[in-house]
Amino acid sequence: MSDWGYLPLVAGVALGFVAAASLGRDLLLIALALGLISLISVEADITWGNIALMGVVLSGAVIIPYVISRYGYKNRAIVFPRRQGRPWSKLEWGWLFAVLFLGWLILPRYFISSGVYQNWPAVETLSEIIRLFLGVNAVGIWDELFFICTIFALLYRHFSFWTANVLTSIIFVSFLWELGYQSWGPLLTIPFALVQAVIFTRTKSLPYTITVHLLFDFIVFLTIVHAHHPEWIPIFWY
Repeated sequence: MSDWGYLPLVAGVALGFVAAASLGRDLLLIALALGLISLISVEADITWGNIALMGVVLSGAVIIPYVISRYGYKNRAIVFPRRQGRPWSKLEWGWLFAVLFLGWLILPRYFISSGVYQNWPAVETLSEIIRLFLGVNAVGIWDELFFICTIFALLYRHFSFWTANVLTSIIFVSFLWELGYQSWGPLLTIPFALVQAVIFTRTKSLPYTITVHLLFDFIVFLTIVHAHHPEWIPIFWY
């Protein structure tokens, strides 16, 4: 983020305090997290050093708002619900299979036709493959902890469901653009973000929401490897 990019962030927090103190406080948490993330590059770099750096910074972007909200503001605005004792329904299981199929059908067309797979390194060795797999999945888990459990949850306290959902999706898609989901990627990532918030709100289950995301990201991982090495994992139709 350029120095000018911080101005709308600060202005948004200031306007939030003008509208309502509670809104301003929650926007401040979001701004602190986004400001922290802006200190690093989120481009796909699977060196161990960068993985460690991103791990520390992205973890901080979740932990800092949580700690301030829970122990500073004395509220439970940020929670990580598990819905214990309630098994997943047939519809929820069906959606998991649908996600796998839709990912298999759509993702290779997107990554290969647009060429954005080149935003990720061409893995050759076992170590590189493991690092790519870990990186893709770790970011997927973090996406739900940060964008859904933190940003969406904070915004939903002050706005209608769809207003909070759309605002969260804008931030989510901006992050993914920097990560590498460019070209016509937003046509995929916007609906995905909107649906994830719906799933989280209706199921009240973070593990289920993460499972959906990880299944999608598993296909992302396979697609990136296949795009760089078409002879590897020849399971896609495009």
